[in-house]
Amino acid sequence: METIPEVRPLIVSASRATDIPAFYAKWFFDRLEAGYCVWVNPFSGKGTKVSFDNLIFVVFWTKDPSPLEEYLPLLQAKGIGFYIQYTINDYGKEGLESGVPPLKDRIASLKRISLKYGKDHVVWRFDPLILMDGLTVGDLLDRVCSVGEEVHRHVEKFVFSFADIGPYRKVRNNLRAYGIPYREWDEESMVEFAKGLGKVCSHWKIPMETCAEKADLSQFGIRHGKCIDDDNIIRIAHSDAVLMEYLGVTIHDVGESLFPSEDIPHGAVIIDENHYVVKGRINKDRGQRKFCGCAPSKDIGRYDTCPHLCKYCYANSSEKKVSENFRRHLENPFGETITGK
Repeated sequence: METIPEVRPLIVSASRATDIPAFYAKWFFDRLEAGYCVWVNPFSGKGTKVSFDNLIFVVFWTKDPSPLEEYLPLLQAKGIGFYIQYTINDYGKEGLESGVPPLKDRIASLKRISLKYGKDHVVWRFDPLILMDGLTVGDLLDRVCSVGEEVHRHVEKFVFSFADIGPYRKVRNNLRAYGIPYREWDEESMVEFAKGLGKVCSHWKIPMETCAEKADLSQFGIRHGKCIDDDNIIRIAHSDAVLMEYLGVTIHDVGESLFPSEDIPHGAVIIDENHYVVKGRINKDRGQRKFCGCAPSKDIGRYDTCPHLCKYCYANSSEKKVSENFRRHLENPFGETITGK
């Protein structure tokens, strides 16, 4: 029997490559009980055993976390922390996301999770922002603000990115095949969106971040983001000494002076009114894109496995491949890999 390499991550990403909560939640928790899964490299086709022996934190990525909800108490029982990167877009008129639940249902699931576990466990994404003939910057602002008015009280922060279609051949081909009249973003349209967002959404009082964007929009109150966010992980799981050592942080008591906030150094992560954290280094995942700020984690997803079939998706090359892979999963739903092998 061939021996494959093994990794033992403390933080797992589930997943940038597919929607595990929506379609593979039962598989994930079965593999969690088994103690490992196998991740397949999309370039080499070779497998890596991902052991969960040291797992402390999971970041979920999804457009429909409702199938995940029943399993979340199992994470708590195991002492494993989590938060959810929850993409709620509004492209119903354009049919770009025909496989996702109705908008009202997605908003309802966000509120349920936030109310049960706390808003620090939910990050709202409108991602990507797509320009099309008949879908302008102003239209996108209206839709972002409409969703935001519903959810901003229930989320840790708001994250967005501008659809960068040109460099991704699969995305270009899919959009053209569907007859989607997309337009690329330029600096002027990015600034127009950022300026409009800063004006109409400032009352939300939540951080606004971009995902892996080169553009500097800080003048509009928008900062560069990190989706695997060590700051948020620290706030949720600061009591885990092993994870804090891994992230290179030390926990400090707030001083007892008349103005204790003045004793907190710049860049510190506030845990509560009595404690803050100082990071000894920048936790940057060198395997991600240049402008990605994510902390190191192990992603366990696989391309060509997401049946949402969003028409702009970079992770699916064709509906046929997705259908074949999902069929294999259903034939063996508890296999070592997502595709049942």
